[in-house]
Amino acid sequence: MKRILLIGIGAGDPEHITVQAIKALNEADVFFILDKGYANDDLLRLRKEICERYITTEGYRLVQVKDPQRKDDPLSYQSGIETWHEQRAVLFEGLIADEVTEEGVGAFLVWGDPSLYDSTLRILDHVLERGRQSFDYRVIPGITSVQTLVAQHRIPLNRIGEPIHITTGRRLAQTPAADIDNVVVMLDAHCSFDGFVDEDLHIYWGAYLGTADEILISGKLKDVSEEIKRVREAARAEKGWIMDTYLLRRGV
Repeated sequence: MKRILLIGIGAGDPEHITVQAIKALNEADVFFILDKGYANDDLLRLRKEICERYITTEGYRLVQVKDPQRKDDPLSYQSGIETWHEQRAVLFEGLIADEVTEEGVGAFLVWGDPSLYDSTLRILDHVLERGRQSFDYRVIPGITSVQTLVAQHRIPLNRIGEPIHITTGRRLAQTPAADIDNVVVMLDAHCSFDGFVDEDLHIYWGAYLGTADEILISGKLKDVSEEIKRVREAARAEKGWIMDTYLLRRGV
């Protein structure tokens, strides 16, 4: 039977790779690389660097394909996501059909961990549900941007006896200020933290975590929010993309 590996490759530092991930890299015959179309795609280059650094077997292949672009549905966020996932499922189904032999092993290299804010795992389940391809798959965990963020800021993720809430920028914007105590925010394209500058919050922000271009800013939210917005916009304009994560913490 065909096998598919979902390999977590960390937040950007090639040394985030675990021993288990290195072993998995050396099991695969073909790696599927999704090109998001950035002019300066450091993420694509880093995937290739990871393969070159850690794969010692011969004959593996890299198959690079254009990733479908997600289009916002003005009427329904959920509908837009479902349409995008369906497009990706069709793409993945074709890749597995055409590029993986009956006893072969294909692999997707997933930033961070495949179980945290990544769609690859649920899309593979959708491919199986479609019933046109049969395969087994395995998930290899990786270091997330959340772990990297707190490590680089040298802070614990949780405080004693307090929970951690992980959410998106879209959800944060809908959250009552009184409910924000320890919140990790991912996928925030609109700097939703700016709506809470009057609260007694501290922010630990990081972009391009684990890479040579890593940026870290921390401080009272009211004092550093404008700096973060300015630095974030300049970095995004220069590179054409940005991946950032932050922790909001009350009463530091």
